Amino acid sequence: MSGYLFSKGDLRALLEHVKLELDKEINGFEGNYLLNTSETDICNYLLSKYRFDPPVLRRDELCVHDHQETDVDVSHDHRRLIFNRDKPFYIKGTSVTIAVPFNGDGNLFHCSASTFTLNVPRGQVVGHELRLTYTTLEHDANALKGSYEQDLASVEQKINWVRNDVDAYNGQLPALVEGKVRQRKQKLLADAGLVGSLGIPIRRRDGEALTFSPMEIKRKPAIRRPQEVSAAFQPELALPEQEFDYILKVIENMVLVMERSPRAFVKMDEESLRDHILVQLNGHYEGQVTGETFNYTGKTDILIRCEGKNVFIAECKFWKGPQMLLDTLDQLLGYTSWRDTKAAVLVFNRNRDHTAVLQKVSATVPTHTCYKRTLNPRSETHFRYVFHQRSDTNREVFVAVLVFHVPVDPGGKDLVDTKQKGQ
Repeated sequence: MSGYLFSKGDLRALLEHVKLELDKEINGFEGNYLLNTSETDICNYLLSKYRFDPPVLRRDELCVHDHQETDVDVSHDHRRLIFNRDKPFYIKGTSVTIAVPFNGDGNLFHCSASTFTLNVPRGQVVGHELRLTYTTLEHDANALKGSYEQDLASVEQKINWVRNDVDAYNGQLPALVEGKVRQRKQKLLADAGLVGSLGIPIRRRDGEALTFSPMEIKRKPAIRRPQEVSAAFQPELALPEQEFDYILKVIENMVLVMERSPRAFVKMDEESLRDHILVQLNGHYEGQVTGETFNYTGKTDILIRCEGKNVFIAECKFWKGPQMLLDTLDQLLGYTSWRDTKAAVLVFNRNRDHTAVLQKVSATVPTHTCYKRTLNPRSETHFRYVFHQRSDTNREVFVAVLVFHVPVDPGGKDLVDTKQKGQ
């Protein structure tokens, strides 16, 4: 039945109620489920469920849904001679229903936004159609058209007011969801006594300064234990993000030396460049960095292990085009067997157009089948991503892709195969 639109409830009250429902659902998650499931996937599910899509009328698809003869009460029409106006007086007229399809949430047609007027049109929401019904005693198409055009203009004005409130809510929702999910997980971890360090350090050499770092960083990192994907929550080893950043910084500074001393590195292949990086890492981490170490399903270029488990894995490759990058990511994911492992792809570019390579890297990585989301880049040559492991979408791997412009032949000839030109 047709009724007044935008008048059944206060939109702001609805949005506040939805926030309470969101909080209730998060607190209702069973502990093992929350700890064993990808935080990204949980947040995406909640965002999809609790965000609102304001309706958008598809006016180009407007049509007449129905028209039929109907009884029209004219008892209040003082232009007509009616002796008893205390009861209905019907004459035959015509009922016409105009249907306008829309996208978005039809429930919002019933909510009053923070900006409103008391003059609201009547209508009915059926599925994804807004239906406006008019009765007339005349066959005046222009008058009927004027009526529904005026009503549609009023509806779209009020939709815009609704959109303003909903956009503000939707804009706050990602931070709200992430904060509440993390807060709940932190409480569960604290309850289990796992929120702190488990005392499994990666030891740095005593007194060893950062050879290529612009500032001294002194700390004793620890391997922390986040969640596992099995039924009962069990902690696993993971490399803290600050230590992940430190390792990559050592690598970046080593490549900076290569760029500043081109003649010493210009003819080096992947293995030789990798060995120089390993030397620097071994200067900061005692005996835990190895090259070409057999791991899980293959061999990796750079590996840090703790308690027999991998906590950092990296692959070194010369740039040979987008497919090379996708193949390298496949290779890297094949090595990772532990949740929240930190991994990196080190791309050495000897092509001259470094900017073009950076653009191709940025465009290529999200096309990988295990890609989940892009994190904030650390620089224009240092990208960060979240992937899931090939066998389990709940097992996440944080992957850094670093692109280095390494020396070319001093005579100006790029040290790449001619087949690689233009990649």
